[in-house]
Amino acid sequence: MKKTVLALFLLLNGNSFCQDTVYARRIIDTLTSKVFFGRGYTNNGLSTATDFLVKEFVAAGLSPMNGKSFLQKLSFPVNTFPSDMSVSVNGKILRPGVDFIVVPDSRSIKGSFDLQQIDSTHYSDKAGRTFVALEDKLTWSVSKKVGEHSAIKILKSSLALKPEKIELNISNKFKNKFKTENICGFVKGKINPDSFLVFTAHYDHLGGMGADTYFPGANDNASGISLLLGLANYYSKHPRDYSMAFVCFTGEEAGLQGSEFFTKHPLIPLSSIRFLINLDLTGTGVEGITVVNATEFPAEFNLLKSINEKYHLLEAVNSRGKAKNSDHYWFTEKGVPSFFIYTLGGIKAYHDVHDISATLPNNKYSDLFRLLREFSSALMKN
Repeated sequence: MKKTVLALFLLLNGNSFCQDTVYARRIIDTLTSKVFFGRGYTNNGLSTATDFLVKEFVAAGLSPMNGKSFLQKLSFPVNTFPSDMSVSVNGKILRPGVDFIVVPDSRSIKGSFDLQQIDSTHYSDKAGRTFVALEDKLTWSVSKKVGEHSAIKILKSSLALKPEKIELNISNKFKNKFKTENICGFVKGKINPDSFLVFTAHYDHLGGMGADTYFPGANDNASGISLLLGLANYYSKHPRDYSMAFVCFTGEEAGLQGSEFFTKHPLIPLSSIRFLINLDLTGTGVEGITVVNATEFPAEFNLLKSINEKYHLLEAVNSRGKAKNSDHYWFTEKGVPSFFIYTLGGIKAYHDVHDISATLPNNKYSDLFRLLREFSSALMKN
C-alpha cells in the first residue's frame, strides 16, 4: 500500500512538473513569435507583450500592486527603424540582421557611396556621411538618442572582398516619449503581508530593425519571464506568510529604464523588501548559474549555495560582484538586498536574430525553479 501511495505521489508531482515546463515553453514560444516583433519599439511589439502578460497575471490570480492596475506607466526616448531598409556592398545585397545591422543611433541615409579604408576593419565615404565596420559577430542594441552620422556593421564572413562601394536606404524615426509600462502584481502574505520577497524580469527586448527583421529574444529575456510567471502561478496556489511580488520591467535594453523608474516611484515601500531576485538570461544552465551581488550579500549567497548542494540541483553557483548589468542595479543603489541570477553554458546567441526559442534548451528550468523556491522559504525564515 505504501509503495502504491508513493508511486501515485511521484506520478502526480511528475505531471505537475511536466505542466510547468510545458507552460514555460509556451510562454517562450509566444513571446518570441513575430506578432510580438522582438518586444520593442516598432509594430506595437512591446505593447502587444504588455497586453499578453497582464492576461497571464490575471490568469495566475495575482493582485495589482497598487490595488487598481497591474500597469505602471512611464516613457523615455528611443531611436527606431520602422521602415523597409536595404544595403548592398560591392553589388551584393545584404540581409538585415543576418549580414548587417544598423548602428542604433544612426540617422536616415539614402544613396550610393565609394568607401575608403580607415583601418583593418573600418571604412567610410570621403565626406564622412556613412561608416562601415566589419565584425566577427553582429550584436544589436537600443539607443535613446540620434547621433551625427549613419553607420552599419557587417558580418565579415558575408563579404568575399573588402567593401569598396555601398548602396543603402535606411530611415530612422526618433520617438521622444515612447510610452510603455512596468507590470506589477503580488500574492498577499497570510501573516506578514507588509514583508515582501520580489521576483523581477524584463520583458522588453530589442524590437525590430526595418519592416521585416526582428530580434526574438528567447534567452534574453523570454526565459526569465517564463520563470517569473511559473513562480507567480506556484505562489498564487501556495501563498506564504509573507507577500510574494512579481514585476515585469520594461525598457531594460534601453538602459534599465523601467527598474530605475520603479525605484524612484515605488508601488511598495522599498524598505519592506526583504530580498529581490532578478531573472535574466535563464534559458540555459548546463554549467550552472552566476549570482551578481554575491559579494555584496555573502550570507544570502552562502545560503543559496548550501541549498544547491543539499538538493544537488545545478552544476555550480558562481559568485560575482556588484554590476550595473540588469534591473537589480537600481534596487541595490537604494539599499534593497538584491541578486541578479543568470545561467551559464549552452547557446551563445545574444542580442542577435539567432536568439530563438527553437534552439533555447531551457533544460535547467526545473532545477532553477526548485532552487529559487527553497531559497525563498529559507530566506524568509531568517
